[in-house]
Amino acid sequence: MVTGAGAGPRAGRVRGERARGPSAALDMALRRRPSLVLLLLVVRGCLIRAVNLKSSNRSPVVQEFESVELSCIITDSQTNDPRIEWKKIQDEQTTYVFFDNKIQGDLTDRAELLGKTSLKIWNVTRTDSALYRCEVVARNDRKEIDEIVIELTVQVKPVAPVCRVPRAVPVGKAATLSCQEGEGFPRPHYSWYRNDVPLPTDSRANPRFRNSSFVLNPETGTLVFSAVHKEDSGQYYCIASNDAGSARCEEQDMEVYDLNIGGIIGGVLVVLTVLALITGGICCAYRRGYFISHNRNGESYKNPGKPDGVNYIRTDEEGDFRHKSSFVI
Repeated sequence: MVTGAGAGPRAGRVRGERARGPSAALDMALRRRPSLVLLLLVVRGCLIRAVNLKSSNRSPVVQEFESVELSCIITDSQTNDPRIEWKKIQDEQTTYVFFDNKIQGDLTDRAELLGKTSLKIWNVTRTDSALYRCEVVARNDRKEIDEIVIELTVQVKPVAPVCRVPRAVPVGKAATLSCQEGEGFPRPHYSWYRNDVPLPTDSRANPRFRNSSFVLNPETGTLVFSAVHKEDSGQYYCIASNDAGSARCEEQDMEVYDLNIGGIIGGVLVVLTVLALITGGICCAYRRGYFISHNRNGESYKNPGKPDGVNYIRTDEEGDFRHKSSFVI
């Protein structure tokens, strides 16, 4: 057992090393192992002499006709004047955006380079939605090339949708209302309103619409009534909306009317009666000879055929035909 003065200096050294913390321990380890120092210096030198890129936003989202910055930042490089290129990847095709120190393609008048490497686009359109690749070539670095891909999404506000509402539907019959919009991006969702009151996706889920029987599909914009009721009459309109905005169609009236069964039966009977009277009249006219034609004297006459060499002459006295022979030499 060590006691007294012999234990004091050693315990003091231990307490001192603990007090100095991990940095002191690391310094002591480095002094004891020079090879570790050399390895760290080599790794650090390799990292410094490699070009590296980063981006503040790899998935920017912007609305149509606004401006956007595609961030591409060089964090490490020993090259003062690296070569910068931007490429657009869309529909499996790659085109230049920035090459040979100038803007290329359809962005010629709508883009510029910010700083050394970032790209800014003005007045973006839906056709600008694509992948953009920033490529940097640093000839003086051990790792000469690095690249980063940025996905740009351009949102488009919907336009006024096309709505189709039946004007009149008999009670108890099915009815379908449709709403379609083809310009918005992302694809819009649809909602229907009756007399300025929003309709639920299922009438059975809301006690307020317990007298109705409809289902609304917000993805397709169809509103389907399995059997309309008088309470379903009103003014209908649809709203298409996405993250960029919304648009609505004009209000259209749908009338639900009672079906008059008695009137329909009476109308059918009237038509059948009129047809029966017309048929009877035509039959009577045939029986009385109204559709048979007669000659002027009330009788018809047909000339008989005459053989060759025989002439028939009719005289007023005889009132009939007599035969006159002729000879053919």
